[in-house]
Amino acid sequence: MTGVVTKSTGSWYTVRDEKGQKFQCRIRGKFRMKGIKSTNPVTVGDHVDFELEKDLNTGIIANIHNRKNYIIRKSVNLSKQTHIIAANIDQAFLFVTLENPTTFPSFIDRFLATTEAYGIESILLFNKIDLYGEKLISKKNNLQKIYSDIGYQCIDLSVSDQINTNEVEKLMKNKVNMFSGHSGVGKTSLINLIDSNLKLKIAEISSQHKQGQHTTTFAEMFALPFGGYIIDTPGIKGFGVVSFEKNEIGDFFKEFFALKHHCKFNNCLHVNEPKCAVKKALENGEVALSRYSSYLQLLQGESENFRVNSFE
Repeated sequence: MTGVVTKSTGSWYTVRDEKGQKFQCRIRGKFRMKGIKSTNPVTVGDHVDFELEKDLNTGIIANIHNRKNYIIRKSVNLSKQTHIIAANIDQAFLFVTLENPTTFPSFIDRFLATTEAYGIESILLFNKIDLYGEKLISKKNNLQKIYSDIGYQCIDLSVSDQINTNEVEKLMKNKVNMFSGHSGVGKTSLINLIDSNLKLKIAEISSQHKQGQHTTTFAEMFALPFGGYIIDTPGIKGFGVVSFEKNEIGDFFKEFFALKHHCKFNNCLHVNEPKCAVKKALENGEVALSRYSSYLQLLQGESENFRVNSFE
């Protein structure tokens, strides 16, 4: 039998077959995946072959199909191990909020560089706009201009007031979608709005730290009532990357990649080289300083603990 893994709790995996029926499955022995030392060889979004056991209610995963991509981070307790969060994603939505909690540009840029590296379309959802005053609206508009000018779709969103939620639903139809962002940005609230039958748990924002409290502790995939899937992921505080080569990081910034052929040197890192088109554009205000600062941070290899990988 063939199915899709929709939930992982460590030793057991929920697998949804082609008819929509769900089975609790486990793996026999250890799967060894080339080039990956992972604490969880099977993850949400994986297409697998499984065999039912005698009771016909549980099964054994016998084979994992080739992945087109996956999201991975370093294991917290085992620094040499990694933890795969989700696989086979069509598009990723990053929830951005300007307060309670604050999503900083460096976080956005790391997310976009990662998804850009492996060809996953990303959309920025600026949530909680119903709570913004004039100052935050101006800040939001400036931030949106930076990313829309680069070529990313930016959508104003209010889950509580249902502003543009229908537009997001239309984009999600018949695709495997992933929601990502800090805890408390509204990921789970939107999922509950899309499908009220799910009734996923939502925690309040911490009054002391003005941050979201973790309610999703592992990724889980849900079938959408209008077609497709949504993967809800745990809220993350930081977004580092793993295994980016210095000479390729600039290619993951769309506006840098568009300018690189104007640089004097083919291997220009856009730092100290003469006649660099990216630095010239920065001086002319054609490249945002926040984007360039994020690029330099990645170039220096800071906070490497999160990435997307691909086999395509």
